[in-house]
Amino acid sequence: MYKFLFLLFLLFGTRIANAQEMAFIDSDYIMKNVPEYVEAKEKLDKMAERWTKEIEDRYATIKTKRSNFEREEVLLPAEEKTKRKAEIEKLEQEAMELQTKYFSQNGEYFQKRQELVKPIQDRIMMAVKKVAKRGKYTMIFDKANQSNLIYAEKDADISNEVLEAMGINK
Repeated sequence: MYKFLFLLFLLFGTRIANAQEMAFIDSDYIMKNVPEYVEAKEKLDKMAERWTKEIEDRYATIKTKRSNFEREEVLLPAEEKTKRKAEIEKLEQEAMELQTKYFSQNGEYFQKRQELVKPIQDRIMMAVKKVAKRGKYTMIFDKANQSNLIYAEKDADISNEVLEAMGINK
């Protein structure tokens, strides 16, 4: 009886193990080969660069004003000291608010990224699901996102299949 159960386990156990096909993708590679993503990334990079410069310029102005104030502080009347301190604090607050407006979790950069990149990521995910169903994969890892994938045969890389499913021939 035990031999029969053991044989049955071996027979079905190996079938179950073989039924679990795994593959991986490299989402960085895929996105670099999607023209819309490259364009979106360029737009986002230019936007971030422009906003970063604007914020840095404000902080440079604040630094100059603070330096001038510290140099002249001993010569200034109390009323002028208070006025300049308040002005510098106001400029600092405005710079921080601008930084938050542009780069916070709900900032303009995040929103623009969602607007430009999310549809592309959704297309990639749909293509991954399509390839997974066609290839009967039960698990697909993304090696670009630092998953715990420590080794993979190149044959298991379905990144090009995902690109083809998106209509991009590579």
